[in-house]
Amino acid sequence: MSATPQKNRVPRRVLAAAAGLATVGALVAAMPAGAQERHDHGHGHGHGHGHHKPSRTVDVQLLSFNDLHGNLEPPAGSAGTVNETQADGTVKAIPAGGIEYLASSLRTARKGHPYSITAAGGDMVGASPLLSGLFHDEPTIEALNKIDLDVTSVGNHEFDEGATELARLQNGGCHPVEGCYEKKKFKGADFPYLAANVTNEKTGKPILKPYTVWKKNGVKIGFIGVTLEGTPDIVTANGVKGLKFHDEIETINKYAKELDRQGVKSIVALIHEGGMPASTSYNYDCDSSGAGDGISGPITDIAKGITPKVDALVTGHTHQAYVCTIPDPAGNPRMVTSASSFGKLYTDTTLTYDRRTKDIVRTSVKSAGAKNPKSANHIVSRDQPKANDMTALIARWNALAAPISNRPQGYITADINGRGSTAPEKPLGDLIADAQLEGLAPADKGGAVVAFMNPGGIRADLVHKASGSEGDGVVTYGESFTVQPFTNMMNVVDLTGAQLVAALQQQVSGANEASPKILQISKGLTYTLDMTKTGAARVVTDTIKLNGEAIDPAKSYRVAMNEFLAGGGDGFAALGQGTNKLVGPSDLDVFNAYLAAHSSAAAPLAPPATDRITVIQ
Repeated sequence: MSATPQKNRVPRRVLAAAAGLATVGALVAAMPAGAQERHDHGHGHGHGHGHHKPSRTVDVQLLSFNDLHGNLEPPAGSAGTVNETQADGTVKAIPAGGIEYLASSLRTARKGHPYSITAAGGDMVGASPLLSGLFHDEPTIEALNKIDLDVTSVGNHEFDEGATELARLQNGGCHPVEGCYEKKKFKGADFPYLAANVTNEKTGKPILKPYTVWKKNGVKIGFIGVTLEGTPDIVTANGVKGLKFHDEIETINKYAKELDRQGVKSIVALIHEGGMPASTSYNYDCDSSGAGDGISGPITDIAKGITPKVDALVTGHTHQAYVCTIPDPAGNPRMVTSASSFGKLYTDTTLTYDRRTKDIVRTSVKSAGAKNPKSANHIVSRDQPKANDMTALIARWNALAAPISNRPQGYITADINGRGSTAPEKPLGDLIADAQLEGLAPADKGGAVVAFMNPGGIRADLVHKASGSEGDGVVTYGESFTVQPFTNMMNVVDLTGAQLVAALQQQVSGANEASPKILQISKGLTYTLDMTKTGAARVVTDTIKLNGEAIDPAKSYRVAMNEFLAGGGDGFAALGQGTNKLVGPSDLDVFNAYLAAHSSAAAPLAPPATDRITVIQ
């Protein structure tokens, strides 16, 4: 998902507090690019070799999910629910997710399926809660190995710490700075990360494998993995340094031809880019008005341009749930799926493989006359038994993280929603922006008069009644880290009034016109957003005021923001034009300092009023 990337996920001084967790290890060299055959390991994927003559067609089960973001424990608050439309038309929020339940769901789904593949659509790691993020996502890779993930594409968040760190997650080796956790070498991913459209600027070659081929009993299915071409726009410059990101359609079509020449006729594309369905309910019928009518966004054009050689698309990035049929360039139906985020859903798709043609027999999402759909999303219910090996994994890493994770940072009176708020101005957005302004307002800290926070960088809600041992209303370090896991450094820069106005207009114009990114603003800044208009005109300029005074286009203002925004990230080119930059503490340090200064057990902090942006719909 588009969000603030991180430079170093956890400050070195924080990890130093957990002395004894690590010993120094070496970084394993990057895996060479190229194709690799992926074989079934017999990890509960089913057997059934049999001695009878095989039938012409074989049903291959494709289980898929996307955007896990290191959520090993069940995500809290609204981030941990999925919407389900009931028979009477009402919508019910159902708690879902957690790696213990995802593992159980996948293992149960595989039963009775001799041919089963598990694939993912990117962002397995990055923007992770502290349990995984504190250890540079090694716990998540370990968990994915245990649930028998066969293959995943990279997503934009796989580049949060750069290509070298991504190569370490693939190949293993201890962290080059923090060393080896638990005094043992990290083994790396058992599954291939695919990065077909990400090349080294100097060599022109993919930084990881572009594709892989899964094989069993003569059945061959190729997987091509790509991230969105716009990854550099939503990741810090350090994260994508030395890399080039190429067009998704051209890349997939290129490697589909290559696989076809090798005799691999059945192909699935794993694409870390997505769309927006017309409903937020996971069980919405995307094709109720016609093939592809129920979804919009970048994936629709991508799907229409990908060669018919590709038989199905597993997508992600937008954190939405959908199972849609979008016709390929030849007009044939092709499934396009996404399973929400954070392990709350998984998709079960049936690929009917023809042994004679070596290709998938294409059908619509709901095949004619069939009682069951060919593809459907399923809730990762928390009512089912937990997977014991995942419970043990979480307990082991939690024991290492506990000295840091459980430290109280502040107190709140009620939920303060961030990720879970659908409003342009979010309560937690106001709180974060206020913290940044207060922390950087002193003259020796930068002299900021206003602060901006990008909405995608707010990764969770602050939940009043959270899981764990702490009392209700306590905000622990682990919880504040989950809200702001990137540890971006704060910047204070000079911007003119004209540049401030331009930045506000860029929220709803240019790259952000179709899907606005509304900056969260500190107290004192107010304006009106008229969504009945189009483009930059949605920002009513004569309403923009700072502490009651109109913005002077020629005046210079000191503005606080994280390094991602200060670099022009998320389409805010105007914010990247700042001068006289001062680098301050991390966004997480500023946030925690604000919580400590403004709350106590006797006087907890209430949610802000969210009265800074007046919205006309």
